[in-house]
Amino acid sequence: MSISAAAVLFDLDGTLVDTAADITKAANAMLVTLGRATFDEATVAGWIGDGIPRLIKRALTGERFAEPDERLFREAEVVFGDVYEEHVADFSQPYPNVAATLKNLKATGFRLACVTNKAARFTEPLLTALALRGYFDVVLGGDAVARVKPDPLPVFIACERLGIGVADAVLVGDSANDMKAAKAAGMRAIGVRYGYNHGVDLATLGPVATLHDMARLVDLLRYDGGSATQRALS
Repeated sequence: MSISAAAVLFDLDGTLVDTAADITKAANAMLVTLGRATFDEATVAGWIGDGIPRLIKRALTGERFAEPDERLFREAEVVFGDVYEEHVADFSQPYPNVAATLKNLKATGFRLACVTNKAARFTEPLLTALALRGYFDVVLGGDAVARVKPDPLPVFIACERLGIGVADAVLVGDSANDMKAAKAAGMRAIGVRYGYNHGVDLATLGPVATLHDMARLVDLLRYDGGSATQRALS
């Protein structure tokens, strides 16, 4: 199978980078400061994907969608943010073949975007520390949009900034949020079978393909920059 596209949108946590260790460290430092019990990495990894505010709420309540006391949440948010910002890339690493794949796609002519629910204050330093930032024409954090994935709004905004239509791009992600955002936007999606999928089989959510290894993406995609070039000149 060959998928024609001019641009590729990537999720960050669980797709490009394994961030669970650093997020767990920050979450537990926050909980210790607040006099609360800590959690193991497997538990915290299961909370990743809906943005840092929701992850903090999960750490405070132990539930996926419960709401903690607002004052407690605001205090916790400050503590977490300070710790995580300072230690955003202590243990985080790109998944195998990510850097080589991005380099290959960029050299081929694809325009690349990172579209994440993670706030820019964490996203930009993380990508920079791991020498990935330079591959992306657009980096869109969750605090830059009114609604985050699974809403399609970030997908639309990323495509607008890239100067292409949704039909000319694919979104690569590890979670249901990514698959749902792409589907709602009318964009093709490719799922990766590692990362933080919360036990959901992404193949059931309508991607055009699923990958065990990011390197497979190079063989799967065929560059077609005609539409993107035409839009950029119009």
